[in-house]
Amino acid sequence: MEVLSLECVSSQFAICPGLFQPSAANDGLLSRLRVPGGLLTVTQCEAIADLADQLGGGYVEVTNRANVQIRGLQSTIDADHLARLQAVGLASPVAAIDALRNIMCSPTAGIDRQQLLDTRPFVAAWNRYLTTRPDFAVLSPKFSVCFDGGEAVSVRDRPNDISLVAVAITDAIYFRLHLSLGDRGASPCDTGVVIQPEESLQLLIAMTEVYRDYTMQKLGNSSQRKPRLRNLLHDWGLATYLQAVVQRLSFLPLRDGTKSLRQNEKIDGNSFSDAYNHLGIHSQRQSDRSYIGCILPLGRLETIQLRGLATLASQYGSSMLRLTPWQNVLLSDLPTAQIAVVQQKIEQLGLHSSATHPHGAIVACSGTTGCQSSATNTQADALALAAHLEQTIVLSYPVNIHFSGCEKSCAQHHASDIALLGVAQEGEASYHVYVGDDGSKFGRSLYQNYRPAHLPALIEQMLRVYQEQSQSHETFKSFVNRYKIAELKQMLIASDRHLIGARQQN
Repeated sequence: MEVLSLECVSSQFAICPGLFQPSAANDGLLSRLRVPGGLLTVTQCEAIADLADQLGGGYVEVTNRANVQIRGLQSTIDADHLARLQAVGLASPVAAIDALRNIMCSPTAGIDRQQLLDTRPFVAAWNRYLTTRPDFAVLSPKFSVCFDGGEAVSVRDRPNDISLVAVAITDAIYFRLHLSLGDRGASPCDTGVVIQPEESLQLLIAMTEVYRDYTMQKLGNSSQRKPRLRNLLHDWGLATYLQAVVQRLSFLPLRDGTKSLRQNEKIDGNSFSDAYNHLGIHSQRQSDRSYIGCILPLGRLETIQLRGLATLASQYGSSMLRLTPWQNVLLSDLPTAQIAVVQQKIEQLGLHSSATHPHGAIVACSGTTGCQSSATNTQADALALAAHLEQTIVLSYPVNIHFSGCEKSCAQHHASDIALLGVAQEGEASYHVYVGDDGSKFGRSLYQNYRPAHLPALIEQMLRVYQEQSQSHETFKSFVNRYKIAELKQMLIASDRHLIGARQQN
């Protein structure tokens, strides 16, 4: 394997950070590491923890692509760390390709009792192939490929450019092709194209080569932003793109008309419970084996916690951690007879595994501590809210609360139950509060310019009203969507008083 020298690490800061091209943030440099399929060995965990301790802030973050990012780096990666990352498979031997790191599969691939196909070999094959194609470096670093094996913990609705979803048709297993045809953050659309699983690598190669040619034509000699695959699809249309792809194949893909969705129909997103059903204790398809899904508060792990989980995986499991696109982690292949012991040790690390724990469904961007675009300290405000809810309310179902420091909504692209958009008015930070869904990015506007200090009481009251007045098994989103905004405010009169009081102090 080629070991790159320090000079190979670019001094130019990137908009989309990688290992070789970090981005500059308020708290230092930010780098992201390649973790294909979100699968981390114990050896890789140790290498990441060492890097975060020696060059960063002593913690790591799991991204919504199930990769790892390290914040607060005070210098670029040195040659010794780079060599170690390459040796354990966390960095590509080809610097130009390293940024193409978004390869997703279900965190329960290979252990899910419902799966049709173990997608881990397909993740590994695509990852190996990418490192042989330096010409693909021209592509957007956001280019993403997903393999869904039909698991109960599904990733088919995650916003990837290309998704291959396992389906059973007449007693055989196929991959159905889904593509990102909609807007940013939308779930992929079912194209109706069906292939044999063994044909998937050739299909991906052809699709990526056509995308590469389009990108080169678009960029020319300019320095404009690299186009996404959805830009190609919007320019050409699905039929033209697929026709160009088929010309590069040695086989003809099939069309499954019996189960095909309409071309522009999106995959239904997971229900509120499905999105968090990887948390807690679950039986595996392997006899007498179970896995535990652990909550990472805002996707963050202190290095002592990362090392602790790695030790548990080594002592009780398969020496592997499984990162999730919901910014959590699984410990798998645990003897069912010892599951209670492992769960206790996880709690001793300061982590929880219940899906209804307040941390379980709270998402926040980096906020003012890490991003110049943010108007609010979303991380601190989210942690304060979680701490308050942990002491004041017991949730029956997870409620997704999204803190976004600006309009870009980097931490979560899909709709949430409660969205809190940071704004700055006359130098003072506050939040616009949105609930439910009306087709817009953040939902239905409930309050404007709400002070961070009053948010915990407001959210607590909203959740109490939901629990007291919702119908059986009704989601929070469905509950608030049943009412007009004026009716919701009337039900939240106690929190309205906080709002009035806060405004009178101005």
